[in-house]
Amino acid sequence: MANTDSSSLTIFNVRKTPTFILVLLLCIASYFLAAYHQGEPLLTTATTASLYLSASCNHLTAQSSRTFPRCSANFSEYTPCEDPKRSLGYKRHRMIYRERHCPEEPLKCRVPAPHGYRNPFPWPASRDRAWFANVPHRELTVEKAVQNWIRFEGERFVFPGGGTTFPNGADAYIEDIGKLINLRDGSIRTALDTGCGVASWGAYLLSRNILTLSMAPRDTHEAQVQFALERGVPALIGILASKRLPFPSRAFDMSHCSRCLIPWAEYDGVFLNEVDRVLRPGGYWILSGPPINWKKYWKGWQRTEKDLNEEQTKIEEVAKSLCWNKLVEKDDIAIWHKPKNHLDCKLTQKRSFCSAQNDPDKAWYTDMQTCLTRLPEVSNREETSGGVVDDWPKRLKSTPPRIYRGTIEGVTDETFSKNHELWKKRVSYYKTVNKLIGTGRYRNLLDMNAYLGGFAAALIEDPVWVMNVVPVQAKVDTLGSIYERGLIGIYHDWCEPMSTYPRTYDLIHADSVFSLYSNRCELEDILLEMDRIVRPEGCVIIRDDVDMLVKVKSIVNGLEWDTIIVNHEDGHLKKEKVLFAVKKYWTEN
Repeated sequence: MANTDSSSLTIFNVRKTPTFILVLLLCIASYFLAAYHQGEPLLTTATTASLYLSASCNHLTAQSSRTFPRCSANFSEYTPCEDPKRSLGYKRHRMIYRERHCPEEPLKCRVPAPHGYRNPFPWPASRDRAWFANVPHRELTVEKAVQNWIRFEGERFVFPGGGTTFPNGADAYIEDIGKLINLRDGSIRTALDTGCGVASWGAYLLSRNILTLSMAPRDTHEAQVQFALERGVPALIGILASKRLPFPSRAFDMSHCSRCLIPWAEYDGVFLNEVDRVLRPGGYWILSGPPINWKKYWKGWQRTEKDLNEEQTKIEEVAKSLCWNKLVEKDDIAIWHKPKNHLDCKLTQKRSFCSAQNDPDKAWYTDMQTCLTRLPEVSNREETSGGVVDDWPKRLKSTPPRIYRGTIEGVTDETFSKNHELWKKRVSYYKTVNKLIGTGRYRNLLDMNAYLGGFAAALIEDPVWVMNVVPVQAKVDTLGSIYERGLIGIYHDWCEPMSTYPRTYDLIHADSVFSLYSNRCELEDILLEMDRIVRPEGCVIIRDDVDMLVKVKSIVNGLEWDTIIVNHEDGHLKKEKVLFAVKKYWTEN
């Protein structure tokens, strides 16, 4: 076994012979050639340079058991579980064919970046522009030209911030919403945008400290979600069809649909019922576009007055059956308000409460239902079901209600407090190993085993967002508490690919993921998926037991990542170690 307890496994531990000095100089030369490939240094200090050099210069490394070949160019946008060709074999009813349908055999090659791929613009410049070479699709620039979504200028796309129902820009549209509900007092922190387009609504809400998870299917409009991710905006491939969305109950403070073409009133209102499940008590649902304000727009929408009136009436009836209160309808915007509790909820014959055995947080390949999700019991009409969350930013550090109410087994106030301090220490240590963390070089981050969201919370002052994943195999379901902190995330099974495009994330963090999955599926498949979704020159951080890390590193060597294993932040006596890696820059031929 490799001597992984040696200090950081850097080149500086190797005996300084003349031969070694020659090798070192060659390594440094190769480092600078690669680091400046895109005109900016990948690693900028001696400490972080050792991360880049270790794979080629350090003899204390595990041997690779195999090399994974590069996939052909036609795989550059491969999304295994949303493959457009394979999806045609599934039912069209309720858009089931656009849901997750994963292949039986995982891909055993490495997905290439398109020719000419470049590092994205740093945030906040990325909100307004992206490189054409990274997402080489111009269809939306033609189809949505009059709606101010996106323009093509030279080598880049420009995002003016428009949308189908807000051609004057998302900022002005959000200001109109802000005149109807308060978007600036911290009471609204997490939002869901269904049918998001290129996610301009979520992009512009970030300036108001509202974190939006934008969602759209992989459909005939090429690369909507991919554009959102290139812009540095949280987004996920997903659709309201037959399965629950991969979120816990009572997650979002606000949900939004702007001409998202979802048939809200059809199928007994099942899609609005799902929005109700993921909406916090006291949360808001916002609808703009058809059929709202149909009396003004019905001719332009090429629909009859009767048809649009009937659609709106049905939506109103479904909302009423969910015990929602219509707060306001003004011009093109309508807003409904979910009650704080269900004490005054009078259900109709068409809708009953879900049974007590129906777990509202079970959301991985779970069928949507038309029964109304039960809210936690309250003792009076003024009490908020499940507990009140503090306004942002206080809620980030406050003990989440799911924890102080004792609904997460084994997790207490003390557990939460210690975890928060632990991750501040760990992230501080990470920044000493890779000094680019927190500088703006990495924008889209993924935490593959988030637990209480401590990694994301410790980075809250940095120009990043973090997708917190709670594996469905985790010992306890903590995702609801992550949302109560004002963070976002999803459930996922890492034995399957993620619902996102290649090159989604600039940095991936994996805490004990490989120990969790060691007897469940092939570790190489998880690493190949990480390679698919991390950007060229992106960073990967894996912390685990040293024996597991040596096994992981033997696979990683076949991915051609540059790696280094460093000691635990508390020193070399800890058996847990941390592997840092950088994915090399390469593209399709």
